[in-house]
Amino acid sequence: MTTKEQLIEQHIREYESRLRHIDELYARAHEATEHLDEDHASRAELQDIAEKRGELKQKTEELKSLPATNWREETMRSAGPMAIWDIVAQKLEDFVERHE
Repeated sequence: MTTKEQLIEQHIREYESRLRHIDELYARAHEATEHLDEDHASRAELQDIAEKRGELKQKTEELKSLPATNWREETMRSAGPMAIWDIVAQKLEDFVERHE
């Protein structure tokens, strides 16, 4: 495995780790809102976060399937998912803080 391939694998593992962290936060947020009505604003907010999580998962899968020669160009073009990870995680952390 080349150094470039190792770096790509490292990035993919980091994305997957962040996704697991988001999943853990989402589970806590979901538990904290189980007592709320289905039409409650917090449920809608949580659904929006879940959709963004799905987009992150899809982006990770896309990056995993890219050939090494195209990986850098794709991540540079789309700025990678890192900023989105941080935004989603922060929203979830704030949500959990408000509801626990």
